[in-house]
Amino acid sequence: MMWRIWTGAPSLQRRLSLGLAIGVTAMWLAAAIAAGLVIREELDEAYDSALQETAQRLLPLAVLDIVERSAGAGGRRVTPIGEHKEFLTYLVRDSKGRILMQSHDAVPADFPDTPAHGFRTTKTHRIYGEKAVSGTIIMEVAETLAHRREAALEAAGTLFLPLLGLIPASLFGVWWFVRVSIRPIRSFRGAIEARGEGDLSPIADGGLPAEIEPIADAVNRLMERLRRALEAERSFTANSAHELRTPIAAALAHTQRLIAVSKDEAVRERGRHIEAGLTRLSSLSEKLMQLARAEGAGLIAEVEQDLTVVLEHLVEEFRRAEPENARLRLVTNGCLVSHMDADAFAILVRNLIENALKHGEPKGMIEIEVPSDNVVRVVNGGAVVGSDELKRLRGRFERGATRAKGAGLGLAIAQAIAAGSGAELTLSSPAAGREDGFEAVLRLPE
Repeated sequence: MMWRIWTGAPSLQRRLSLGLAIGVTAMWLAAAIAAGLVIREELDEAYDSALQETAQRLLPLAVLDIVERSAGAGGRRVTPIGEHKEFLTYLVRDSKGRILMQSHDAVPADFPDTPAHGFRTTKTHRIYGEKAVSGTIIMEVAETLAHRREAALEAAGTLFLPLLGLIPASLFGVWWFVRVSIRPIRSFRGAIEARGEGDLSPIADGGLPAEIEPIADAVNRLMERLRRALEAERSFTANSAHELRTPIAAALAHTQRLIAVSKDEAVRERGRHIEAGLTRLSSLSEKLMQLARAEGAGLIAEVEQDLTVVLEHLVEEFRRAEPENARLRLVTNGCLVSHMDADAFAILVRNLIENALKHGEPKGMIEIEVPSDNVVRVVNGGAVVGSDELKRLRGRFERGATRAKGAGLGLAIAQAIAAGSGAELTLSSPAAGREDGFEAVLRLPE
């Protein structure tokens, strides 16, 4: 999930996480740099104070030693008690620059030629001079600038090194906090995605941020308007089809009676044409009612149920209805246990079987198979259907290159029920394992 967030399209979570992490990191770096500059300034003050303190404490001792020495004695190098690295070196000179005393590590070339009172900075050293005996004796204490830089870098390192761990930790922490904060938004999105085509009920918007609540309200209002519009359309379709059933049945009965009692062959022939038209109209009204049912709610049952019995009963009903339907062959190698409504499942499979009977080879076997759990496969022989035509056949009133009777609603009804119930309907031609034929595979929702 995290990989998808960082590699996919820019998301709110990624923008917030990157923005906050970069902002926090920049603030830490700025604070560390400012603290480093302050530390360096304070260290310089402390080191300058140490130079001054050292000069003022050592100068009286150096003056006594110089005065007690015999006249004309040269400069004396102080011998250390033990071996050690001398960070502070010093020279004691007279006003003419002659060396009277020096520390054991002192290098006269590091000091200016003329001694002076106060602080001075050369290319390599920071120097402080202090005078005594009316300015005739001057002590200068020096410290290398490299030592000061080393101390400043070590102090800055204690500030910057923790950032190497804090930066990725802050990135993960910000990502986690943002992820938790936008969890209600992800839940709202998931609720929208989980809705089927027939489910337009309002989505709970509890816990959403104040900035997202208006969007959730707008989505729910839009879904409510769509629901009312679709319900009006379905109601009109269902009511129209239902109201047409009675007059169609009556007209069909009168036509059949007229054919039976008439002795005029011409009248009887016209009656047969009318009977065929009324039969198609009756079938169309039935299909329209199925379509309204498919696009409505109630496609999901509250509890799981075994749909294998429904499939077996449906195939047996087809076989009893017409002698030619004996070519239906049912093979079950799995079970069909799903939350899909049994009536909706029956309507869906009935349309798939009717499609196979109408458009398959007239005497070819029609295989209805359950190859694995929750999968139904309906296969018929016939010419290969092109990919563009396969896509088109899912629409309403769409028919392939066939002379078979029908309204072109069977596959549209099956597709509507599958989409509304969360099932998956796949159409392919040629059928799997064959060079011809048509195959419909239904995968029931788990």
